[in-house]
Amino acid sequence: MGQSQQTESCEKIDVKALQDMYKKFVVECPSGLLFLHEFKRFFGVDPTGEASEYAENMFRAFDKNGDNTIDFLEFVAALNLVFRGELEHKLRWSFKVYDKDNNGYIDRDELRSIIDSIYRVKKSSKPNSGESQMSVNEVVERILQAVDTDGDGNITMEEFIRGAQQDPWVLNMLKLEMNPAGWVLEQRRKSAHF
Repeated sequence: MGQSQQTESCEKIDVKALQDMYKKFVVECPSGLLFLHEFKRFFGVDPTGEASEYAENMFRAFDKNGDNTIDFLEFVAALNLVFRGELEHKLRWSFKVYDKDNNGYIDRDELRSIIDSIYRVKKSSKPNSGESQMSVNEVVERILQAVDTDGDGNITMEEFIRGAQQDPWVLNMLKLEMNPAGWVLEQRRKSAHF
């Protein structure tokens, strides 16, 4: 019984957040198209800040047709996934965010760039967390060992999904990417205070 109330409450929050974002989309993008610089401004991301690269990767993943804009349908589909998607769908989406060159696999350099970006965003959101961290290269090597089952130095979507579902450490290391809803809400909260 308590769980159903919690689910209901989450859905109300999600619907309210979606409604607020729709209103903001219409006001800021009367043309119906959202460009990268507008996307960053929409979520209050400093173009040179720690979250900039993360926002660019999200933008690219949301831009389904590759026209360097996000139309309202892409926006709604992305927000639906962000707020309500199942783990496997979020993993598929995250893989697309990580696969910057869109060649169907994540190579060592892409993985290093992702982990570096995650570290920078986490550090800026919790500057004095004091937790000891592995280096970016150590994390990259451990993730490759955990999920690169064929040992070719590249991670396919299937390896990525299987590895993240089977290894809680891998999922935890990538949780910033796995929680785009949290990132979206955090950016909205930050921009509301300005």
